[in-house]
Amino acid sequence: MKKIVSGILILVLAVIVMIEGNPLEQNSSTNTSYDEVITFPADRYPETAAHIQHAIDKGKSAVCTIDRDGAEGNRRESLKGIPTKSGYDRDEFPMAFCEEGGSGADIEYVKPSDNRGAGSWISHQVDEFPDGTKVLIEVK
Repeated sequence: MKKIVSGILILVLAVIVMIEGNPLEQNSSTNTSYDEVITFPADRYPETAAHIQHAIDKGKSAVCTIDRDGAEGNRRESLKGIPTKSGYDRDEFPMAFCEEGGSGADIEYVKPSDNRGAGSWISHQVDEFPDGTKVLIEVK
């Protein structure tokens, strides 16, 4: 009888995990608390947009908590061990100026014009937001 009850409990837990996801795993992309929204223009910066969406789809947070003072250290950590590639920039998401950036950020090689244009565009969007502002980044 104990084996039957144990089997039923395991089956129920498996169904719950299949429907709701593993409650012991934290998926940072499920962070829904934010103060501002930026709609990133995929048509203007297609490579960077694809990278952002890919990183979010893999579980990286779509919410960026602005932390300008942490940018240099985050960039150093996120790019550690990622070799440069001639003709490309190493794009990081979450971005270095985000509290969520740094070690474990998703890195992809992107053409410099796309990456730098996107960086400038985002910088202008968050210029007036103080550190600590939580910004949801949507790709459209």
